[in-house]
Amino acid sequence: MTRLILASQSPARTKLLRNAGIAHEVLVSDVDEDAVQARYGVTDPHDTALLLARAKAEAVASLPEADGALVIGCDSVFEFDGEAHGKPYTADVARERMLRMSGSMGVLHTGHWLVDCRDTDADTASDTDAEDADGGDVAARGSGATLGSVTSAEVHFMEMTAEEIETYIATGEPLECAGSFTIDGYGGAFIRKIDGDPHTVVGLSISTLRALLSQANVGITELWTAGAVDPSDVRAE
Repeated sequence: MTRLILASQSPARTKLLRNAGIAHEVLVSDVDEDAVQARYGVTDPHDTALLLARAKAEAVASLPEADGALVIGCDSVFEFDGEAHGKPYTADVARERMLRMSGSMGVLHTGHWLVDCRDTDADTASDTDAEDADGGDVAARGSGATLGSVTSAEVHFMEMTAEEIETYIATGEPLECAGSFTIDGYGGAFIRKIDGDPHTVVGLSISTLRALLSQANVGITELWTAGAVDPSDVRAE
């Protein structure tokens, strides 16, 4: 069984994977994002998203629990008026951002980094194959891959009233979201359209994950379970 570990505490990311029927575990990194950015001096939102995704993936990949698994780390950065916006954390910051974003457009960058922690030793893989002949589980030989990619999507906002902004902030939702909004919660009411992969705005592009897994010689269907959304729940009437 191929194991996938999500190096993120984001409930939106794990829900997205679960709804896509992708089996995974969650291990949260202890990466200090501010310290990582200070060390490398990255200011470009696109590069910052990839840098932080890599830092999270590599931190979790170094843990004993990640041995034999594939680790995917993700990070999202919202670019608006040339500035990089992470989580606002405070109501004042969220308010200032949302007043500027009202009726405007920004770009959400989501970095993805995959680390293959499976054994790359040919002899070990042969031993495993022998065990399989007796009915044991197969653990495929690892690729040694450590690679990443960034997907970006334009987010177009509707005009928001001051009252709507205050009510939205009061929910607490925008305080923990890159750019002070989310598409899969209350914030979806204020998004007019998305140009690009909508999963990117949630925080993890399933198609990008598929491409990264492919480079590690893993098909995404190997991770499929019976836990995806019931077709009857999403079928158009």
